[in-house]
Amino acid sequence: MHTYNLTERLLFASTSLNKMKLGNEMKGKTILLTGASSGIGEQVAYLLGEIDAHLILVARREEKLLTIKKNIEKNGSRVSVFRADLRNEQEMKELLTFLHQLPGGVDVVVSNAGLSINRSISHSLDRYHDFTRTMAINYFAPVQILLSVIPLLEKNKGQVINVSTVNALLLPIPHWAAYQASKSAFDIWFRSAAAELNAMGISTTSIYLPLVKTPMIVPTVSYEKMPAMCPNHVAKIICRSMYTKRKTYTPWWLIFGQLGSTLFRGLWELSMPKILRKRGEGN
Repeated sequence: MHTYNLTERLLFASTSLNKMKLGNEMKGKTILLTGASSGIGEQVAYLLGEIDAHLILVARREEKLLTIKKNIEKNGSRVSVFRADLRNEQEMKELLTFLHQLPGGVDVVVSNAGLSINRSISHSLDRYHDFTRTMAINYFAPVQILLSVIPLLEKNKGQVINVSTVNALLLPIPHWAAYQASKSAFDIWFRSAAAELNAMGISTTSIYLPLVKTPMIVPTVSYEKMPAMCPNHVAKIICRSMYTKRKTYTPWWLIFGQLGSTLFRGLWELSMPKILRKRGEGN
């Protein structure tokens, strides 16, 4: 559990979770959770494990999923584990077949699986696969899942929750081209499809997160001392949206970042190359 310092307490306002409302709303429902083996997904699984629902946990690490399942089922909850690499066509097909064979279909999809890469363009010239694999996980996989289960969600008047990033709403920054492009691609797809999904009776929620203290950020050394949200805090936000049906969540300060992205775009684009040259990049 990540303990907030003073700066983090100011940046990340606390979230209250009414477990009674959550339990009443999700009772007997089937919830698909991708990226469930660690970080945000794991914490969401444990919170939902306290209610009477059927959890379908999807990730690549089956051993970790089975451990989570064992811990959750002590409380009497029902958990199905599905090991799948969502980049693998056959494993994706098997997952979708499994979902369509469920007697009651699917009520909620939490699209949480993600892949992050921090690498400069100059170091990516022979790494085209960085871009294909981030697009595969962050864009193509959630699109494929949703296209398949939309009829199930429509029948159940369900909900889709997209765990996104504040970067999708701000000026892009160097070294994160693969990650930002793929996350923004699905964000735009989801926002574009939202009106149609809502017309079908399917609720949609976009959750825009800043840095979160998960295993995904460990390789980036510069993030060690930066303010970051606690995964359990994020899990509360996600679970809360299941009964509030709130369409978006953003940190309170994001509006100022968006304003700055609009007003100072020219200055940013003019100054950033100079900053990178000073660091020895682009020479």
